[in-house]
Amino acid sequence: MKLNPSKCTFGVSSGRFLGYLVTQRSIEAHPRQIKAILKKKSPSTVKEIQSMTGRAAALNRFLSRSTDKCRPFFKALKKGQRDKWDEE
Repeated sequence: MKLNPSKCTFGVSSGRFLGYLVTQRSIEAHPRQIKAILKKKSPSTVKEIQSMTGRAAALNRFLSRSTDKCRPFFKALKKGQRDKWDEE
């Protein structure tokens, strides 16, 4: 295996790795990911709901009670519930 020196960083106290902010003491959600979710408008189609649940699933280790917060999305994805989406 060869390493490309221009793509490697050594001796840093923190850095971005696989979408997370990794420091010496912890792993945190990258602020850019959080801003992207907060700026996103309410989902209106099935694909948008699936996208939102995927983003939330990627960050669930950083969200307390993430299942409870995503429950409206899961209910909206069930068959027969797709017509009942509102601003929960």
